[in-house]
Amino acid sequence: MHGGLSPDLKNLDQIRNIARPVDVPDQGLLCDLLWADPDKDIQGWGENDRGVSYTFGADKVTEFLQKHDLDLICRAHQVDMIQMP
Repeated sequence: MHGGLSPDLKNLDQIRNIARPVDVPDQGLLCDLLWADPDKDIQGWGENDRGVSYTFGADKVTEFLQKHDLDLICRAHQVDMIQMP
């Protein structure tokens, strides 16, 4: 996935059934799949500081992996802030 999980994601067929090409809405499943962010400091779902989608805790990752019999999630959209010397 590009971004993250969604509270609207109940099964993987929802992803498979997204008609493509598509304009990304400001909210909902597709928006969350693209823009949701993990947050190690929360449990469940939280507000995203970027003002779009949600943040999700490790508990939501574990729940998703167990429910769908998966071992990991590969996330393509991740920015690591580094400090240059």
